[in-house]
Amino acid sequence: MDKEHKRILAAYKKQGARIETSARSKLAGMKDFSLWYTPGVGAAATHLAAHPRDARLMSVKKNSVAVVSDGSAVLGLGNIGPYGALPVMEGKALIFKELAGIDAWPLVLDTQDTEEIIRIVKAVAPNFGGINLEDIAAPRCFEIERRLIEELDIPVMHDDQHGTAIVVLAGLMNAAKVVEKDVKKLAVVIVGAGAAGTATANLLSAYGIRDIVVTDRTGVIYEGRKGLTPKKAELAKRTNPRGIRGTLADALMGSDAVIGLSGGGKLRAADVRSMAKRALVFALANPVPEIMPEEAAAAGAAVIATGRSDFPNQLNNALVYPGIFRGVLDLGARSIDEKMKLRAAAALAGLVPRPTARKILPNLLDKRVVRAISRSVGK
Repeated sequence: MDKEHKRILAAYKKQGARIETSARSKLAGMKDFSLWYTPGVGAAATHLAAHPRDARLMSVKKNSVAVVSDGSAVLGLGNIGPYGALPVMEGKALIFKELAGIDAWPLVLDTQDTEEIIRIVKAVAPNFGGINLEDIAAPRCFEIERRLIEELDIPVMHDDQHGTAIVVLAGLMNAAKVVEKDVKKLAVVIVGAGAAGTATANLLSAYGIRDIVVTDRTGVIYEGRKGLTPKKAELAKRTNPRGIRGTLADALMGSDAVIGLSGGGKLRAADVRSMAKRALVFALANPVPEIMPEEAAAAGAAVIATGRSDFPNQLNNALVYPGIFRGVLDLGARSIDEKMKLRAAAALAGLVPRPTARKILPNLLDKRVVRAISRSVGK
């Protein structure tokens, strides 16, 4: 265990919880007890039993989000279970509160059974105004999100999918400006066909980018490839209009942009050199990118982004989800649709009207971000 690791663990042990509940109503006297608890609470309980929709106005549901994980795909650490997921979900709850003023609770589940996860989330949903699914492995995450969206009347979003897709689209919008290319005419290669890769391909397509090729461990995904899962077969129908086959290296030749959503070391300098001039390289795997920024730059990449905070152009979904949920909670929305995601991406990109190779999006602490995204969602 190195010194930095020891320092971080010591800080967590000393701090304990990073979030807590706090009272918004004061119990200064017996009148307060009578109003906010018995007997006054009986009137509220009777009313909500008959009018459950008013819970959005009269309870924690108005401003609360559950941050739910089964610990099956935590950061770049893999399937480390509920206790491994707990500090990550608590950190997300802290971000929700600090950046967007949302009361968020980490709910880590000691099960990785799809039906049981759906039952649990549905059972606790009356407490919350939104559900943020996090770090749930593909393909299980697709079914869980789909079912919960269909069966609940509050917004549900798997952030690893859609938060990532939104921030990637915003980054591409501004990176294309830097290299003076039409973003909708970019030839884009996505490395990784999991939750984030699939959602990113879908959102880029919805925006109007047509030339998208997705690769997985086997190589290029194309219609008719043997052994495709149902999700990948759907992806094949919507992508790869030129019918490319072969390896990742084959897909990258002459492409304008590569988006890494897989694992460290998946890209080589030779891959970047084979791309079109003024290539865009988004190597977003954490903690080790698909290619290190200095290596990508030496190979000729014009704009480079990573998921890390210690390099320029950090593309992190924390830029997105606080504003998305702030917007839908304020709106009282029942769901998060594609138009909201596209507007959120445009709003985020718009905060950097004159992007440069080293700054294509605002940083995580820019106070304009949540406001801009929440307003765009509410339009």
